[in-house]
Amino acid sequence: MIKILCAGAGHMGRSHALAYHNIPEFEIVGICTRSAGSREKLNDELGGGYALYDDFYKALEETKPDAVSISTYPDTHAPYAKAAFEAGCDVFIEKPLAETVEEAEEIVASAKANGRKLVIGYILRHHPSWQKFIEMSHDLGKPLVMRMNLNQQSFGDNWNTHKNLMSSISPIVDCGVHYVDVMCQMTRSKPVRVAGLGARLTDELPEGKINYGHLQVTFEDGSVGWYEAGWGPMMSETAFFVKDVVGPNGCVTIEAKDAAGEGASADVDAHTKTNTLRRHFSELDENNQFVKKDEWVETGDEPDHDGLCHREQEYFLKAIQENIDLTDHMDDAINSMKIVAAADKSFRTGEIVHL
Repeated sequence: MIKILCAGAGHMGRSHALAYHNIPEFEIVGICTRSAGSREKLNDELGGGYALYDDFYKALEETKPDAVSISTYPDTHAPYAKAAFEAGCDVFIEKPLAETVEEAEEIVASAKANGRKLVIGYILRHHPSWQKFIEMSHDLGKPLVMRMNLNQQSFGDNWNTHKNLMSSISPIVDCGVHYVDVMCQMTRSKPVRVAGLGARLTDELPEGKINYGHLQVTFEDGSVGWYEAGWGPMMSETAFFVKDVVGPNGCVTIEAKDAAGEGASADVDAHTKTNTLRRHFSELDENNQFVKKDEWVETGDEPDHDGLCHREQEYFLKAIQENIDLTDHMDDAINSMKIVAAADKSFRTGEIVHL
């Protein structure tokens, strides 16, 4: 039995705690949040009876867990993770790994120094359709052109959550790590330079903070990719979901037919829905007509958000029980952090950043 302390009870924290509650090998020994209401609400949803805390370090000392799940805001990730490692705990931590590349490297170094497991919440790595999307991209030839975005027309509680997040980190950093990680898996090539754009579309944020960002990344093999992310009540519902990869041999596109319509961009389940992968073949005959018709591929396995978080925690469990070498996993997280951080720097300096 792995005793686990859950830090954070927001959208992601709730889903991860639900997974721990339902996986027999985990035992939740405490729920820690800054907000009394959120931890009490989560405790009630899980049937009650869990120890509740408002101080992470006190919870860590009193519960003496084997593992810690960190789903708090990014500004707490580095101190919480390092404290957990030094206490002898394995750690699951939500993306982004930290606020800065330097802090992310400190977290990884602490995990290695203390001989503990570190799993980062790259949820798309556990989605069968996204795994297939990446696999199919490897048949497209090189270079690749990768086009992805995730804009959210947020309002109500979602807008409050986004404003809190953007006080410490921009959308292009928070969400971008997912999609540049996908790009890196598609190209299997080294990123060499990054350009970034940004815009401040609201006065409800602290000075200097932005709620829209766009990055362009070039890889050593000539592949290129762009990603954009914007949060707020002003964002458009049109083309909020673009997931596309093009190569000399054709393209693969996520046809997210269910991720459309009014309010769809604010639905977190819609962010991971794939529904269908469309494979287009570029080969032409002597009359410049396509040789093959487009194909639609479905994996038949479409987990919802809670289901994906459950799979993430099953992987965390496996990493601990089977002593999986997570070196590549941690290095990939650092790599994606470097790309999005470079995009943020590029926007602020007006210069292309060479990696």
